[in-house]
Amino acid sequence: MGTGWDCYAGVVSVRAACLVLPLVCAIACGDARTGTSAAGGPVLGTDMDSVPVSDSVSESVTRAVPAPAAAAAPVASTGPLQYLAFGGGSLPGSTEVSLEQNLLLAREVLGGPGELLFAGGAGSLSVRELTDDRPRQPSLRVRLGEIFQPRPGRDSRYRRSTLEVPAATLEAVEASLERALSEGGDPLLLYVAAHGERGDAPADNYVALWGGRGLSARALAALHERAPRPLRAVVTSCFSGGFAELAFRAADPSKGPAAAPRCGLFAGLSDRETSGCDPDPDRRRQQGYSLHFLQALAARDRQGEPLAGADLDGDGAISLLEAHARARIASRSIDVPTTTSERFLRHAVPRVPARAPRLELPPVLPEERAVVDALADALELRTLAETRRRWEGLDRDLAALDRELAAAERASDAAYQSLAAALLSRWPVLDDAYHPAFERTLADAGPRIEEALSTWPEVRAFSQAERRLRVVDARYSGALVEESTVLRLLRARETLALAATLQARGGPDLAHFERLLACERYVPPRP
Repeated sequence: MGTGWDCYAGVVSVRAACLVLPLVCAIACGDARTGTSAAGGPVLGTDMDSVPVSDSVSESVTRAVPAPAAAAAPVASTGPLQYLAFGGGSLPGSTEVSLEQNLLLAREVLGGPGELLFAGGAGSLSVRELTDDRPRQPSLRVRLGEIFQPRPGRDSRYRRSTLEVPAATLEAVEASLERALSEGGDPLLLYVAAHGERGDAPADNYVALWGGRGLSARALAALHERAPRPLRAVVTSCFSGGFAELAFRAADPSKGPAAAPRCGLFAGLSDRETSGCDPDPDRRRQQGYSLHFLQALAARDRQGEPLAGADLDGDGAISLLEAHARARIASRSIDVPTTTSERFLRHAVPRVPARAPRLELPPVLPEERAVVDALADALELRTLAETRRRWEGLDRDLAALDRELAAAERASDAAYQSLAAALLSRWPVLDDAYHPAFERTLADAGPRIEEALSTWPEVRAFSQAERRLRVVDARYSGALVEESTVLRLLRARETLALAATLQARGGPDLAHFERLLACERYVPPRP
Protein backbone atom coordinates (compact mmCIF):
# COMPACT_ATOMS: atom_id res chain seq x y z
CA MET A 1 0.00 0.00 0.00
CA GLY A 2 2.00 2.94 -1.25
CA THR A 3 -0.64 5.60 -0.80
CA GLY A 4 -0.44 6.19 2.92
CA TRP A 5 -3.70 4.38 3.72
CA ASP A 6 -1.99 2.21 6.32
CA CYS A 7 -5.10 2.34 8.52
CA TYR A 8 -6.50 -0.51 6.45
CA ALA A 9 -3.60 -2.94 6.64
CA GLY A 10 -4.22 -6.34 8.15
CA VAL A 11 -7.94 -6.54 7.37
CA VAL A 12 -8.93 -9.20 4.88
CA SER A 13 -10.54 -6.95 2.29
CA VAL A 14 -10.79 -3.25 1.57
CA ARG A 15 -14.58 -3.44 1.79
CA ALA A 16 -14.39 -5.03 5.23
CA ALA A 17 -11.66 -2.61 6.29
CA CYS A 18 -13.93 0.32 5.63
CA LEU A 19 -16.76 -1.34 7.50
CA VAL A 20 -14.76 -1.98 10.67
CA LEU A 21 -12.56 1.12 10.40
CA PRO A 22 -14.43 3.28 12.92
CA LEU A 23 -13.69 0.67 15.57
CA VAL A 24 -10.17 -0.16 14.47
CA CYS A 25 -8.97 3.42 14.04
CA ALA A 26 -10.58 4.56 17.27
CA ILE A 27 -7.62 2.87 18.96
CA ALA A 28 -5.13 2.81 16.13
CA CYS A 29 -4.66 2.92 12.43
CA GLY A 30 -5.53 -0.68 11.80
CA ASP A 31 -4.53 -4.18 12.76
CA ALA A 32 -1.00 -4.02 14.11
CA ARG A 33 -0.41 -7.74 13.76
CA THR A 34 0.92 -8.07 10.27
CA GLY A 35 2.72 -11.38 10.50
CA THR A 36 2.84 -14.52 12.56
CA SER A 37 2.35 -14.61 16.30
CA ALA A 38 5.98 -13.70 16.82
CA ALA A 39 5.80 -10.57 14.68
CA GLY A 40 6.52 -7.54 16.75
CA GLY A 41 7.30 -9.55 19.87
CA PRO A 42 10.15 -11.58 21.27
CA VAL A 43 11.02 -14.73 19.38
CA LEU A 44 10.42 -17.11 22.23
CA GLY A 45 12.32 -20.36 22.51
CA THR A 46 11.68 -23.44 24.63
CA ASP A 47 15.04 -23.14 26.40
CA MET A 48 14.44 -20.49 29.07
CA ASP A 49 18.17 -20.38 29.83
CA SER A 50 18.82 -18.59 26.56
CA VAL A 51 15.91 -16.83 24.90
CA PRO A 52 16.47 -15.19 21.50
CA VAL A 53 14.94 -11.77 20.93
CA SER A 54 13.76 -10.30 17.67
CA ASP A 55 14.61 -6.95 16.17
CA SER A 56 10.91 -6.14 16.01
CA VAL A 57 8.93 -8.04 18.06
CA SER A 58 -23.43 7.17 6.28
CA GLU A 59 -24.29 10.49 4.53
CA SER A 60 -21.59 12.03 2.47
CA VAL A 61 -20.50 15.32 4.02
CA THR A 62 -17.11 15.55 2.34
CA ARG A 63 -17.57 19.16 1.37
CA ALA A 64 -14.84 21.75 1.66
CA VAL A 65 -15.07 23.95 4.72
CA PRO A 66 -13.02 26.96 5.80
CA ALA A 67 -9.97 26.28 7.93
CA PRO A 68 -9.84 27.47 11.51
CA ALA A 69 -7.88 30.63 12.07
CA ALA A 70 -4.28 30.07 11.08
CA ALA A 71 -1.92 29.43 13.95
CA ALA A 72 0.57 32.18 14.59
CA ALA A 73 3.90 31.47 12.97
CA PRO A 74 7.00 31.57 15.14
CA VAL A 75 9.14 34.65 15.11
CA ALA A 76 11.63 34.42 12.28
CA SER A 77 15.22 33.93 13.36
CA THR A 78 18.52 33.49 11.61
CA GLY A 79 21.01 30.68 11.63
CA PRO A 80 20.93 27.00 10.73
CA LEU A 81 17.68 25.09 11.18
CA GLN A 82 17.31 23.47 14.57
CA TYR A 83 14.46 21.25 13.42
CA LEU A 84 12.76 20.07 10.26
CA ALA A 85 9.22 18.70 10.64
CA PHE A 86 7.01 17.25 7.95
CA GLY A 87 3.87 15.17 7.78
CA GLY A 88 0.42 14.51 6.42
CA GLY A 89 -0.85 11.82 4.09
CA SER A 90 -0.42 11.12 0.41
CA LEU A 91 -3.97 12.37 -0.35
CA PRO A 92 -6.59 14.36 1.59
CA GLY A 93 -8.40 11.20 2.69
CA SER A 94 -5.28 10.02 4.55
CA THR A 95 -4.39 13.40 6.04
CA GLU A 96 -6.23 13.08 9.33
CA VAL A 97 -6.53 16.16 11.49
CA SER A 98 -4.36 14.65 14.24
CA LEU A 99 -1.35 14.80 11.91
CA GLU A 100 -1.85 18.55 11.51
CA GLN A 101 -2.34 18.92 15.26
CA ASN A 102 0.91 17.07 15.92
CA LEU A 103 2.89 19.37 13.63
CA LEU A 104 1.34 22.41 15.29
CA LEU A 105 2.35 20.98 18.67
CA ALA A 106 5.88 20.30 17.42
CA ARG A 107 6.21 23.92 16.32
CA GLU A 108 5.00 25.05 19.74
CA VAL A 109 7.35 22.78 21.70
CA LEU A 110 10.55 22.91 19.64
CA GLY A 111 12.90 25.86 19.56
CA GLY A 112 13.71 27.35 16.18
CA PRO A 113 14.61 28.27 13.66
CA GLY A 114 12.65 25.42 12.13
CA GLU A 115 10.95 24.44 8.90
CA LEU A 116 7.61 22.68 8.40
CA LEU A 117 6.12 20.93 5.36
CA PHE A 118 2.63 19.50 5.43
CA ALA A 119 0.38 17.47 3.10
CA GLY A 120 -0.67 19.41 -0.02
CA GLY A 121 0.63 22.72 1.25
CA ALA A 122 -0.94 26.13 1.78
CA GLY A 123 -4.32 26.56 0.10
CA SER A 124 -4.97 22.86 -0.53
CA LEU A 125 -8.04 21.20 1.01
CA SER A 126 -5.82 18.63 2.67
CA VAL A 127 -7.15 18.07 6.19
CA ARG A 128 -9.82 15.46 6.97
CA GLU A 129 -11.98 15.87 10.10
CA LEU A 130 -14.89 13.89 11.43
CA THR A 131 -18.15 15.82 11.30
CA ASP A 132 -21.17 15.73 13.57
CA ASP A 133 -23.69 17.06 11.05
CA ARG A 134 -24.58 13.81 9.32
CA PRO A 135 -28.29 13.54 8.42
CA ARG A 136 -30.29 11.17 10.59
CA GLN A 137 -31.75 9.44 7.52
CA PRO A 138 -29.11 8.80 4.84
CA SER A 139 -30.13 9.17 1.22
CA LEU A 140 -30.59 6.20 -1.08
CA ARG A 141 -27.35 7.07 -2.84
CA VAL A 142 -25.41 6.97 0.45
CA ARG A 143 -27.03 3.70 1.52
CA LEU A 144 -25.99 2.12 -1.77
CA GLY A 145 -22.48 3.50 -1.31
CA GLU A 146 -22.25 1.89 2.13
CA ILE A 147 -23.05 -1.46 0.54
CA PHE A 148 -21.01 -1.34 -2.66
CA GLN A 149 -18.22 1.17 -2.02
CA PRO A 150 -17.82 1.95 1.70
CA ARG A 151 -15.14 4.44 2.66
CA PRO A 152 -14.40 6.37 5.87
CA GLY A 153 -14.28 9.79 4.25
CA ARG A 154 -18.06 9.94 4.06
CA ASP A 155 -18.25 10.82 7.75
CA SER A 156 -15.69 13.58 7.26
CA ARG A 157 -15.25 17.05 5.90
CA TYR A 158 -12.19 18.57 4.28
CA ARG A 159 -10.63 21.95 4.94
CA ARG A 160 -7.52 23.99 4.38
CA SER A 161 -4.71 23.52 6.84
CA THR A 162 -3.96 26.10 9.48
CA LEU A 163 -0.31 25.55 8.60
CA GLU A 164 0.64 28.00 5.88
CA VAL A 165 3.61 25.92 4.77
CA PRO A 166 4.82 24.15 1.60
CA ALA A 167 3.59 20.74 0.51
CA ALA A 168 5.33 17.66 1.92
CA THR A 169 6.23 16.07 -1.41
CA LEU A 170 9.24 13.78 -1.66
CA GLU A 171 11.10 16.36 -3.73
CA ALA A 172 10.46 19.13 -1.18
CA VAL A 173 11.36 16.94 1.80
CA GLU A 174 14.61 15.74 0.24
CA ALA A 175 15.58 19.28 -0.76
CA SER A 176 14.90 20.61 2.74
CA LEU A 177 16.84 17.74 4.29
CA GLU A 178 19.83 18.31 2.04
CA ARG A 179 19.89 22.03 2.87
CA ALA A 180 19.47 21.49 6.60
CA LEU A 181 22.11 18.75 6.80
CA SER A 182 24.65 20.87 4.94
CA GLU A 183 24.53 23.78 7.40
CA GLY A 184 25.69 24.12 10.96
CA GLY A 185 27.34 21.72 13.37
CA ASP A 186 24.62 21.56 16.00
CA PRO A 187 22.26 18.59 15.91
CA LEU A 188 19.28 18.73 13.54
CA LEU A 189 16.05 17.32 14.94
CA LEU A 190 13.90 15.64 12.29
CA TYR A 191 10.26 15.09 13.28
CA VAL A 192 7.89 13.09 11.06
CA ALA A 193 4.10 12.80 11.55
CA ALA A 194 2.94 10.75 8.58
CA HIS A 195 1.74 7.34 7.46
CA GLY A 196 4.19 4.49 7.07
CA GLU A 197 4.43 1.46 4.84
CA ARG A 198 6.48 -1.74 4.93
CA GLY A 199 9.19 -2.54 2.44
CA ASP A 200 10.93 -5.78 1.57
CA ALA A 201 13.35 -5.24 4.46
CA PRO A 202 13.11 -2.97 7.51
CA ALA A 203 15.44 -0.41 5.89
CA ASP A 204 13.00 -0.21 2.98
CA ASN A 205 10.11 0.84 5.23
CA TYR A 206 9.07 4.34 4.27
CA VAL A 207 6.87 7.28 5.15
CA ALA A 208 4.29 8.06 2.48
CA LEU A 209 4.43 11.67 1.30
CA TRP A 210 2.03 13.89 -0.60
CA GLY A 211 1.38 12.47 -4.06
CA GLY A 212 2.20 8.89 -3.11
CA ARG A 213 5.99 8.71 -3.17
CA GLY A 214 7.87 7.85 0.00
CA LEU A 215 11.09 8.43 1.93
CA SER A 216 12.66 5.19 3.15
CA ALA A 217 15.05 4.58 6.01
CA ARG A 218 17.69 3.57 3.49
CA ALA A 219 17.23 6.81 1.53
CA LEU A 220 17.44 8.90 4.70
CA ALA A 221 20.69 7.14 5.64
CA ALA A 222 22.16 7.91 2.22
CA LEU A 223 21.16 11.57 2.46
CA HIS A 224 22.73 11.86 5.89
CA GLU A 225 25.95 10.11 4.96
CA ARG A 226 26.52 12.65 2.19
CA ALA A 227 26.31 15.52 4.70
CA PRO A 228 26.73 14.06 8.19
CA ARG A 229 25.54 16.89 10.41
CA PRO A 230 24.48 15.33 13.74
CA LEU A 231 20.91 14.07 13.29
CA ARG A 232 18.19 13.03 15.72
CA ALA A 233 15.14 11.53 13.99
CA VAL A 234 11.71 11.11 15.58
CA VAL A 235 9.41 9.13 13.27
CA THR A 236 5.87 8.43 14.44
CA SER A 237 4.41 6.44 11.55
CA CYS A 238 3.37 2.82 11.26
CA PHE A 239 6.37 0.51 10.79
CA SER A 240 8.62 3.40 11.85
CA GLY A 241 10.97 0.98 13.59
CA GLY A 242 12.45 0.35 10.16
CA PHE A 243 14.19 3.70 10.61
CA ALA A 244 16.05 2.20 13.58
CA GLU A 245 18.33 0.72 10.90
CA LEU A 246 19.92 4.18 10.96
CA ALA A 247 22.06 2.67 13.74
CA PHE A 248 24.04 0.99 10.95
CA ARG A 249 26.11 2.25 8.06
CA ALA A 250 23.85 2.66 4.99
CA ALA A 251 21.01 1.35 7.19
CA ASP A 252 22.49 -2.13 6.68
CA PRO A 253 23.41 -4.26 9.74
CA SER A 254 25.94 -6.22 7.68
CA LYS A 255 28.01 -3.05 7.20
CA GLY A 256 28.51 -2.38 10.89
CA PRO A 257 27.74 0.62 13.09
CA ALA A 258 27.01 3.94 11.43
CA ALA A 259 29.94 6.34 11.49
CA ALA A 260 27.67 9.31 10.80
CA PRO A 261 26.47 10.89 14.08
CA ARG A 262 22.79 9.99 14.22
CA CYS A 263 20.10 8.25 16.22
CA GLY A 264 16.33 8.01 16.36
CA LEU A 265 13.20 7.32 18.36
CA PHE A 266 10.20 5.65 16.78
CA ALA A 267 6.54 5.12 17.59
CA GLY A 268 6.49 1.43 16.67
CA LEU A 269 8.47 -1.63 15.68
CA SER A 270 9.44 -2.26 12.09
CA ASP A 271 6.65 -4.83 11.56
CA ARG A 272 3.84 -3.26 13.58
CA GLU A 273 1.39 -0.48 12.96
CA THR A 274 0.93 2.42 15.34
CA SER A 275 -1.82 4.74 16.52
CA GLY A 276 -2.08 8.44 15.78
CA CYS A 277 -3.87 8.83 12.43
CA ASP A 278 -7.10 10.13 13.91
CA PRO A 279 -9.72 12.21 12.04
CA ASP A 280 -11.37 13.08 15.38
CA PRO A 281 -10.12 16.57 16.33
CA ASP A 282 -10.87 16.07 20.04
CA ARG A 283 -7.42 15.59 21.60
CA ARG A 284 -9.00 14.12 24.72
CA ARG A 285 -9.81 10.99 22.70
CA GLN A 286 -6.37 10.62 21.11
CA GLN A 287 -3.65 8.34 22.44
CA GLY A 288 -0.93 8.46 19.81
CA TYR A 289 2.81 8.45 20.49
CA SER A 290 3.30 11.98 19.15
CA LEU A 291 0.83 13.53 21.56
CA HIS A 292 2.44 11.93 24.62
CA PHE A 293 6.00 12.50 23.37
CA LEU A 294 5.71 16.16 22.41
CA GLN A 295 3.75 17.11 25.52
CA ALA A 296 6.34 15.34 27.68
CA LEU A 297 9.13 17.41 26.08
CA ALA A 298 7.29 20.45 27.45
CA ALA A 299 6.83 18.80 30.88
CA ARG A 300 3.11 18.32 30.27
CA ASP A 301 0.82 15.31 30.24
CA ARG A 302 -1.37 14.34 27.29
CA GLN A 303 -4.01 16.91 28.25
CA GLY A 304 -1.44 19.70 28.57
CA GLU A 305 -1.38 19.77 32.36
CA PRO A 306 1.93 20.09 34.28
CA LEU A 307 3.76 16.78 34.44
CA ALA A 308 5.98 15.80 37.34
CA GLY A 309 8.63 13.10 37.17
CA ALA A 310 9.45 13.21 33.45
CA ASP A 311 13.02 14.39 34.15
CA LEU A 312 14.29 10.92 34.99
CA ASP A 313 17.97 11.77 35.47
CA GLY A 314 17.29 14.92 37.48
CA ASP A 315 19.35 17.23 35.28
CA GLY A 316 16.60 19.85 35.03
CA ALA A 317 15.73 19.15 31.38
CA ILE A 318 13.67 16.57 29.49
CA SER A 319 15.52 14.70 26.77
CA LEU A 320 14.15 12.94 23.72
CA LEU A 321 14.68 9.57 25.42
CA GLU A 322 12.88 10.70 28.58
CA ALA A 323 9.91 11.90 26.54
CA HIS A 324 10.01 8.57 24.69
CA ALA A 325 9.85 6.73 28.01
CA ARG A 326 6.81 8.78 29.03
CA ALA A 327 5.00 7.78 25.83
CA ARG A 328 5.76 4.12 26.51
CA ILE A 329 4.38 4.40 30.03
CA ALA A 330 1.30 6.55 29.50
CA SER A 331 -0.16 5.64 26.12
CA ARG A 332 -3.18 3.32 26.02
CA SER A 333 -2.64 2.31 22.43
CA ILE A 334 -1.19 -0.38 20.20
CA ASP A 335 2.15 1.43 20.00
CA VAL A 336 5.31 -0.49 20.93
CA PRO A 337 7.97 2.23 20.56
CA THR A 338 11.64 1.58 19.92
CA THR A 339 14.96 3.36 19.35
CA THR A 340 18.22 3.02 17.46
CA SER A 341 20.00 2.03 20.67
CA GLU A 342 17.51 -0.77 21.31
CA ARG A 343 17.85 -1.98 17.72
CA PHE A 344 21.64 -2.02 17.92
CA LEU A 345 21.59 -3.71 21.32
CA ARG A 346 19.44 -6.56 19.99
CA HIS A 347 21.82 -6.90 17.06
CA ALA A 348 24.91 -6.97 19.30
CA VAL A 349 23.38 -9.30 21.93
CA PRO A 350 20.74 -11.43 20.22
CA ARG A 351 19.83 -13.60 23.22
CA VAL A 352 18.61 -12.83 26.72
CA PRO A 353 20.80 -14.76 29.17
CA ALA A 354 19.29 -16.79 31.96
CA ARG A 355 21.19 -14.75 34.53
CA ALA A 356 22.25 -11.36 33.27
CA PRO A 357 25.10 -9.57 35.02
CA ARG A 358 24.14 -6.75 37.34
CA LEU A 359 23.85 -3.44 35.51
CA GLU A 360 25.79 -1.02 37.71
CA LEU A 361 28.12 1.09 35.62
CA PRO A 362 26.97 3.45 32.88
CA PRO A 363 24.70 3.00 31.04
CA VAL A 364 22.35 2.70 34.01
CA LEU A 365 19.33 3.22 31.71
CA PRO A 366 17.03 5.24 33.98
CA GLU A 367 14.55 5.46 31.10
CA GLU A 368 14.17 1.67 30.89
CA ARG A 369 13.94 1.36 34.66
CA ALA A 370 11.16 3.97 34.71
CA VAL A 371 9.20 2.01 32.11
CA VAL A 372 9.68 -1.25 34.00
CA ASP A 373 8.71 0.25 37.36
CA ALA A 374 5.57 1.97 36.05
CA LEU A 375 4.25 -0.84 33.86
CA ALA A 376 5.16 -3.61 36.30
CA ASP A 377 3.08 -1.89 38.97
CA ALA A 378 0.19 -1.22 36.61
CA LEU A 379 0.17 -4.77 35.22
CA GLU A 380 1.19 -6.53 38.45
CA LEU A 381 4.00 -8.39 36.70
CA ARG A 382 7.09 -8.65 38.88
CA THR A 383 9.61 -10.68 36.88
CA LEU A 384 10.83 -11.14 33.33
CA ALA A 385 9.59 -14.73 33.25
CA GLU A 386 6.14 -13.74 34.52
CA THR A 387 5.93 -10.96 31.94
CA ARG A 388 6.93 -13.33 29.17
CA ARG A 389 4.26 -15.85 30.17
CA ARG A 390 1.60 -13.13 30.20
CA TRP A 391 2.65 -11.94 26.75
CA GLU A 392 2.64 -15.47 25.37
CA GLY A 393 -0.90 -15.99 26.66
CA LEU A 394 -2.10 -12.71 25.17
CA ASP A 395 -0.42 -13.57 21.89
CA ARG A 396 -2.32 -16.86 21.78
CA ASP A 397 -5.56 -15.01 22.57
CA LEU A 398 -4.91 -12.61 19.72
CA ALA A 399 -4.22 -15.47 17.34
CA ALA A 400 -7.59 -16.98 18.27
CA LEU A 401 -9.31 -13.61 17.81
CA ASP A 402 -7.51 -13.25 14.49
CA ARG A 403 -9.14 -16.47 13.32
CA GLU A 404 -12.51 -15.35 14.66
CA LEU A 405 -12.15 -12.02 12.89
CA ALA A 406 -11.25 -13.75 9.64
CA ALA A 407 -14.32 -15.98 9.96
CA ALA A 408 -16.55 -12.97 10.63
CA GLU A 409 -15.08 -11.22 7.61
CA ARG A 410 -15.72 -14.26 5.40
CA ALA A 411 -19.32 -14.36 6.64
CA SER A 412 -19.69 -10.66 5.88
CA ASP A 413 -18.27 -11.13 2.39
CA ALA A 414 -20.62 -14.05 1.74
CA ALA A 415 -23.62 -12.00 2.88
CA TYR A 416 -22.48 -9.14 0.69
CA GLN A 417 -22.19 -11.40 -2.35
CA SER A 418 -25.73 -12.69 -1.84
CA LEU A 419 -27.11 -9.18 -1.45
CA ALA A 420 -25.13 -7.80 -4.39
CA ALA A 421 -26.31 -10.64 -6.63
CA ALA A 422 -29.95 -10.04 -5.66
CA LEU A 423 -29.77 -6.27 -6.22
CA LEU A 424 -27.70 -6.32 -9.39
CA SER A 425 -29.82 -8.99 -11.02
CA ARG A 426 -32.61 -6.36 -11.10
CA TRP A 427 -30.61 -3.12 -11.34
CA PRO A 428 -27.20 -4.00 -12.82
CA VAL A 429 -25.57 -0.55 -12.45
CA LEU A 430 -26.26 0.07 -8.76
CA ASP A 431 -22.64 -0.67 -7.88
CA ASP A 432 -21.28 1.93 -10.33
CA ALA A 433 -22.26 5.51 -9.55
CA TYR A 434 -20.23 6.64 -12.60
CA HIS A 435 -22.23 4.54 -15.07
CA PRO A 436 -24.24 6.64 -17.54
CA ALA A 437 -27.41 4.78 -16.56
CA PHE A 438 -26.98 5.14 -12.79
CA GLU A 439 -28.88 8.41 -12.36
CA ARG A 440 -31.73 7.19 -14.58
CA THR A 441 -31.94 3.98 -12.59
CA LEU A 442 -32.32 5.89 -9.32
CA ALA A 443 -34.92 8.19 -10.85
CA ASP A 444 -37.00 5.36 -12.35
CA ALA A 445 -36.64 2.67 -9.69
CA GLY A 446 -35.80 4.62 -6.52
CA PRO A 447 -38.93 3.63 -4.52
CA ARG A 448 -38.55 -0.05 -5.42
CA ILE A 449 -34.86 0.00 -4.45
CA GLU A 450 -35.76 1.68 -1.14
CA GLU A 451 -38.33 -1.03 -0.48
CA ALA A 452 -35.77 -3.73 -1.26
CA LEU A 453 -33.28 -2.25 1.19
CA SER A 454 -35.97 -2.18 3.88
CA THR A 455 -37.54 -5.62 3.42
CA TRP A 456 -35.33 -8.13 1.63
CA PRO A 457 -33.91 -10.95 3.77
CA GLU A 458 -30.53 -10.57 2.08
CA VAL A 459 -30.31 -7.05 3.51
CA ARG A 460 -31.09 -8.28 7.02
CA ALA A 461 -28.52 -11.06 6.73
CA PHE A 462 -25.89 -8.57 5.52
CA SER A 463 -26.64 -6.15 8.38
CA GLN A 464 -26.33 -8.93 10.94
CA ALA A 465 -23.00 -10.07 9.47
CA GLU A 466 -21.70 -6.49 9.60
CA ARG A 467 -22.70 -6.09 13.24
CA ARG A 468 -20.97 -9.33 14.11
CA LEU A 469 -17.82 -8.18 12.34
CA ARG A 470 -17.78 -4.94 14.30
CA VAL A 471 -18.25 -6.75 17.61
CA VAL A 472 -15.33 -9.10 16.96
CA ASP A 473 -13.18 -6.24 15.73
CA ALA A 474 -13.86 -4.26 18.91
CA ARG A 475 -12.78 -7.26 21.01
CA TYR A 476 -9.65 -7.66 18.91
CA SER A 477 -8.76 -3.98 19.21
CA GLY A 478 -9.09 -4.05 23.00
CA ALA A 479 -7.00 -7.20 23.28
CA LEU A 480 -4.36 -5.68 21.02
CA VAL A 481 -3.94 -2.68 23.33
CA GLU A 482 -3.43 -5.01 26.29
CA GLU A 483 -0.93 -7.17 24.39
CA SER A 484 0.99 -4.08 23.25
CA THR A 485 1.26 -2.74 26.80
CA VAL A 486 2.63 -6.04 28.10
CA LEU A 487 5.03 -6.21 25.16
CA ARG A 488 6.40 -2.77 26.08
CA LEU A 489 7.18 -4.05 29.57
CA LEU A 490 8.68 -7.27 28.25
CA ARG A 491 10.99 -5.45 25.86
CA ALA A 492 12.08 -2.99 28.57
CA ARG A 493 13.02 -5.85 30.85
CA GLU A 494 14.85 -7.58 28.02
CA THR A 495 16.72 -4.36 27.26
CA LEU A 496 18.02 -4.16 30.85
CA ALA A 497 19.23 -7.76 30.68
CA LEU A 498 20.81 -7.34 27.24
CA ALA A 499 22.52 -4.08 28.23
CA ALA A 500 24.02 -5.71 31.31
CA THR A 501 25.38 -8.51 29.14
CA LEU A 502 26.87 -6.08 26.65
CA GLN A 503 28.36 -4.03 29.48
CA ALA A 504 30.07 -7.07 30.94
CA ARG A 505 31.48 -7.94 27.52
CA GLY A 506 32.67 -4.43 26.69
CA GLY A 507 34.39 -3.58 23.45
CA PRO A 508 33.39 -1.46 20.42
CA ASP A 509 29.76 -2.62 20.46
CA LEU A 510 29.32 -1.23 23.97
CA ALA A 511 30.96 2.03 22.87
CA HIS A 512 28.54 2.38 19.94
CA PHE A 513 25.56 1.54 22.15
CA GLU A 514 26.63 4.25 24.60
CA ARG A 515 27.07 6.75 21.74
CA LEU A 516 23.53 6.02 20.56
CA LEU A 517 22.16 6.48 24.08
CA ALA A 518 23.96 9.81 24.44
CA CYS A 519 22.55 10.89 21.10
CA GLU A 520 19.01 9.90 22.08
CA ARG A 521 19.37 11.84 25.33
CA TYR A 522 19.61 15.06 23.35
CA VAL A 523 17.63 17.94 24.84
CA PRO A 524 16.17 19.99 21.98
CA PRO A 525 16.12 23.78 22.34
CA ARG A 526 12.89 25.20 23.70
CA PRO A 527 11.22 28.29 22.22
